[in-house]
Amino acid sequence: MKKIGFLGPRGTFTEMAAKFMFPQDERIPLKTIPKTIDLAFNKGTDYAVVPIENAIEGTVNVTLDYLIHQKPMPIVASVSIGIAHHLLTASRKDFASLAPKKIISHPQALAQCHRFIQQHFPDVTIEHADSTAQAAAALAKNQDEDVCVIANREAANLYGLKIAAEDIHDYRENQTRFLVVSAHADATPIVPPSAQTGEVTTLMITLPLDFTGALHQVLSAFAWRKLNLSKIESRPTKTGLGNYFFIIDVEQLMDDVLLPGAIAELSALGCKVDVLGSYCAYSDQLVQAGKG
Repeated sequence: MKKIGFLGPRGTFTEMAAKFMFPQDERIPLKTIPKTIDLAFNKGTDYAVVPIENAIEGTVNVTLDYLIHQKPMPIVASVSIGIAHHLLTASRKDFASLAPKKIISHPQALAQCHRFIQQHFPDVTIEHADSTAQAAAALAKNQDEDVCVIANREAANLYGLKIAAEDIHDYRENQTRFLVVSAHADATPIVPPSAQTGEVTTLMITLPLDFTGALHQVLSAFAWRKLNLSKIESRPTKTGLGNYFFIIDVEQLMDDVLLPGAIAELSALGCKVDVLGSYCAYSDQLVQAGKG
C-alpha cells in the first residue's frame, strides 16, 4: 500500500482528488502545500497531491513556485475535480431562518461564492480559514449557530454539519486541477483509463535577457511542428524586476522527434528549458457523468 500526502484536513477537495487517483492507498492529510511537497520530496510519502489551478481564480502560485524554487519533483499525473460549494451550518434552522454573524472558509472558496454572499448576507463578517474542511471541522467542534462555513458535501458528511444551501458557487463550470508529484523515478498512478482526458508535457522556459522577440521565437518552435499548447503562463524568476520564465503545457507526451526537436531549437536560441513532467491528465467528471 502506498502513502499519499495531500493538503488537509480530511474533507478537502484535495482529498477528493487523492481518493480518486489512489482509492486503495493510505492518504495522509498535511497542513500546508509546502509540507505536503516536502514530505514527498524526502520520500516520506510515495506521492503528493496538491492544487495547481482553479477555473475561476487561476493558478495556485504557492504550488508552482515551491515545486520550481524549493523542492523540484516531476509531475506524474494531473486530475481535474468539479468544485461544488455548499453553505454549511451547525444549526437545525432552514435557510430562510438563518442569520449568521460570520461566514468562514478558504479565501478562494469565498471568492468563488462572492455573488451568493453579497445577495444573501451582504453585511456578515467574513473570516478566512486554511481550507474549507478546516472551517467545517472547527464549526463541528464549536457548534456555533451564529457561524456558517462554505465547504463541500464530503466535509458536511464527515463533520456532521447540515447543508443549508446547495451549489452556492457563482460559476457552474468550476473546476480545480491538481498535480500528482513524486520523488520516485518509476512513479505512475493507477486510475481508470476511461477517466483520461489527455496527455501533457509541462516545460519551464527561461528566455535569454538580451534576445529581442524571444517569446515569439519560442512559440514558433511549437507552431511549425503543430504542437498544440494548452497553457502558457509567466512567473517571476525572483532574480529581479522584469525577469520571468514561462510555464508551457504541450498537449502530448514526450516523444522521440517533435518535442526533443523543439527543445533543441529553443536551446539554440539561448533559452533554458526544463521538463517538469510528461504525464496523463484525468478528470473525475467523466466517471461521474457515466462515461467511464
